[in-house]
Amino acid sequence: MESTVTTANSEDRNWGGGNEPMGANYGKLMMWFFIVSDAITFSGFLGAYGFSRFKFIETWPLADEVFTHFPFMHGVSAPMYYVALMTFILIFSSVTMVLAVDAGHHMQKSKVAFYMFLTIIGGLIFVGSQAWEWKNFIKGEYGAVETNGGSLLQFVDKEGHRVKLEDFAATLPEERTRLERNKGNWFMEESSLPTYSVAEVQAGFKAHPDLLVRTEVIYEDDAVSKKDTKINHELTKIKHKTILTRAESEVRLSQANLVVEGASLSHNEYGSKLFADFFFFITGFHGFHVISGVLINIIIFFNVLMGTYEKRRSYEMVEKVGLYWHFVDLVWVFVFTVFYLV
Repeated sequence: MESTVTTANSEDRNWGGGNEPMGANYGKLMMWFFIVSDAITFSGFLGAYGFSRFKFIETWPLADEVFTHFPFMHGVSAPMYYVALMTFILIFSSVTMVLAVDAGHHMQKSKVAFYMFLTIIGGLIFVGSQAWEWKNFIKGEYGAVETNGGSLLQFVDKEGHRVKLEDFAATLPEERTRLERNKGNWFMEESSLPTYSVAEVQAGFKAHPDLLVRTEVIYEDDAVSKKDTKINHELTKIKHKTILTRAESEVRLSQANLVVEGASLSHNEYGSKLFADFFFFITGFHGFHVISGVLINIIIFFNVLMGTYEKRRSYEMVEKVGLYWHFVDLVWVFVFTVFYLV
C-alpha cells in the first residue's frame, strides 16, 4: 500500500500564499478581493440613487442646468464642459498608470517615476476640480424659494431664461434673526441667514411684472431633429420645467416659506433634496477613494525614487496600486454617467 506523507515544507507552500491561485500572489489577490467588495458597495449606492430618481423623476434636477460653470469664465454657461474635462484628466491618469506598470515590468526606474508623477498630478487636479464643483453646487447661482408644502419655485423671464434673486429682490427695512434651536419649532435651526428674506423676494416679484415662476416639475416635449432634410427625421424628447402664468405665479409665491440659495443636505435650489444628498455622499465617497489613491501613489513614488523596488528586482507594488487606481477611474465612469449624463 502506498502512503501519503505531508511535510512541513508542503504545508508552508499550501497555506503561506506560495501556491499563487489563478496566477496571482497573496498581495495581488487581496487587492482583487478589496476591489470586488468595494464595487458591491458602490453598486448599492448607485442602485439607491437610481430608485430614488425613478420615484421622484418629475422633480429631479436637470444636470445641464446644475453643472454649468467653468473656471475663469464667470457668467458663461458651459453645461458639462468642466465635468467632461475632469473625466478626461482622470482617465488620462489611468493611461499614465498603465505606462508606469509597463515600465516597471522592464525595470526602467526613471520611466516608472515619471509616469507615477503624472498620475499623481492627474489625481490632484481631479480632486481639486471636484472640490471646485462642490463649492459652486453649495453656493448656488440663481436662488429659489420653497413653499410651505416643500415645493421649489424658481424665477424666469418671459423668454424662459433663469433670473437671479439679486436681479429683482427688493430691500426692505426689516430686522432679520437667524433661526436657532432654542427658538424654533421642533428644534429647527438654520446655519446662516439667506441673502434675502421671503418678503423681499415677494416685493421684488410684484415690482417686476415681466417675471414668472417656474416650478420643479419636469415635462417632456417632442422635438424633431433633422439629420437628413429629405429622408430621415429623428424624434427626440426635450425636458422642460413647468412655467406658470403671472396669476398662477403670484398665488404660488404667496405660499413661500423659505429662501433657498445653493444646495445642502436639507435644501436644494435646483430641485429634489435627495439629489443633493446623493451627490454629496456618492461623489464624496469616490473623492475619498481618489485622495487615498493619490496618497498611496505618493508613497510608492518616493519608494521608486529611493530604489526600493529596484533592490527587490520587482515593481509589483506599482502594479497593485495600479489595480486600485484603475478601479477608482472605472467607478467614476459610472458615477459620471448616472449623475451627469442620464
